[in-house]
Amino acid sequence: MSNPFTDNEQSQIRLEHLDKLRALVGNVYPNKFDRSKILQSAYGADTISGIVEKFGPIDLDLPGNKTHASVALANAYAELKRIADAGLELRAASEQLAVINGELKRIDHEVCLAGRLATPPRVMGKAAFVHLSDGKTRLQIYVRRDDVSGLRNDAEGGDVNGWELFGLLDHGDFIGVKGYLFVTKTGELSVHVHALQFLAKALLPMPDKIHGIQDAEIRQRQRYADLIAGSLKVELEEGELTPREVFERRAKVITTMRRYLDEHGYIEVETPMLTPLATGAAARPFVTHHNALDIPLYARIAPELYLKRLTVGGFERVYELNRNFRNEGISHKHNPEFTMLEFYCAYMNVNGMMDFCEELLKESVIAATGGLRVTFEGKEVDFGHFRRLSMREAIAEHAPERLIGLSDADTAEAGKALMNLFEEVAEEKLLNPTFITDHPKAISPLSKASPENPAVAERFELFIAGMECANGFSELNDPEEQRERFLDQMTQRERGDDEAMLLDDDYIRALSYGMPPAAGIGIGIDRLVMLLTNRRSIRDVILFPHLRPERQEGETRQSA
Repeated sequence: MSNPFTDNEQSQIRLEHLDKLRALVGNVYPNKFDRSKILQSAYGADTISGIVEKFGPIDLDLPGNKTHASVALANAYAELKRIADAGLELRAASEQLAVINGELKRIDHEVCLAGRLATPPRVMGKAAFVHLSDGKTRLQIYVRRDDVSGLRNDAEGGDVNGWELFGLLDHGDFIGVKGYLFVTKTGELSVHVHALQFLAKALLPMPDKIHGIQDAEIRQRQRYADLIAGSLKVELEEGELTPREVFERRAKVITTMRRYLDEHGYIEVETPMLTPLATGAAARPFVTHHNALDIPLYARIAPELYLKRLTVGGFERVYELNRNFRNEGISHKHNPEFTMLEFYCAYMNVNGMMDFCEELLKESVIAATGGLRVTFEGKEVDFGHFRRLSMREAIAEHAPERLIGLSDADTAEAGKALMNLFEEVAEEKLLNPTFITDHPKAISPLSKASPENPAVAERFELFIAGMECANGFSELNDPEEQRERFLDQMTQRERGDDEAMLLDDDYIRALSYGMPPAAGIGIGIDRLVMLLTNRRSIRDVILFPHLRPERQEGETRQSA
């Protein structure tokens, strides 16, 4: 494999700069940088994002803005404009007025901040401007030849020529700065730097600040470069999220779901990732071997049977945010490793679970996006309107003639025929959140039958924008019937269905101790995040998705 920086002409220049920096400051990869703590935030140190949020940006023409027409604000901005027009900087500017949260306060603190050079330095004679980024927000810094010093990074410490140090910096380098806040004539919050410390060198050139990274494979394979590109991009299209914002939104969804479940009495647990049987769903597993025990183990395809064992043991409300692994095809909706929220509630049935799921999703969507309507692939999805349709009703809306003559028999073949027809004519047309109910019992081996129709399971799947996003049902808790269902699955496996479930004797034993009526659900986090971030590929909402081996020079790309 080629060396990524010795083979690159720009990197050769950066390496030369690194050698000169090493001679100037000593250690070019210091262990730490102490940031200021003006904001006294929970973060523990001042970040660029925190400083910008607190002190800027400041619009010197804001008095004309009708939304900020108060006399106090107008007077404040007039004073700021006078200061800027007078060219006051450094301490003089820091001692003047700034507008913070609508009040007049003083910027009388020196700041110590660190970040990546988000733009190439712009040198204008004896001074230069450049922007620093913490990966989320940018802040302009102003460096002047006559009043900036550099800091050595070795044990002896001391000062070096700061202007010389600045001249050896490249776009993408990490630096630490000390200085005072001031406002430029254009109203941009900035730091006048009086001390500069080198922290780390970017040996590879930065991504294009206009277009970012266009190659989807590079974005997904080199997520670090994708995140950098998003932080450097100067213009975004309306509604466009940076890669960082995508994963921040994902984190917000997960945090909200955890909080909602905790507030409703659910207990979070952890169940095995490696299991002796691949049970709990219809899927092909990944298999490995445990040397000490000399047994095969399977990466779990679902935690369902373990969570229901806990319901037997007395956990009335239990959940797990987990990774599942399925050794199946890869598509824009499928990754072999994916995140699932699965939870169970004693004394609840399928209808109560649909109600709870709806409220959980609404709260999570609002927390992540600020509302209940999102745009996905050019279409509006309204999380304020959930529908409930039986599988047959959904088919009847789009192809009623196809239901004529379709068997109602309680067999796996008849059940799969109905499911296949639904997938063919109705699934992709379900835009707003829709619970599809009344699945055939024969293809729902872990769910209870409907009291009204024994051939139908009390089961639902939630579809949004044509994607299955959740699956839930009233849990089968009769051990004898569950054993018969497992045996039927084993028969289907013998007939060639390698996704049919296995008989789990220990789970039958657990049910034999008695399990209360319960309902459960699994919610696909990755697909939900796709919807909330307008990402068509599941790989764009997983930080490090699975891909084919990286192509070497001269190889042609294979499709995933």
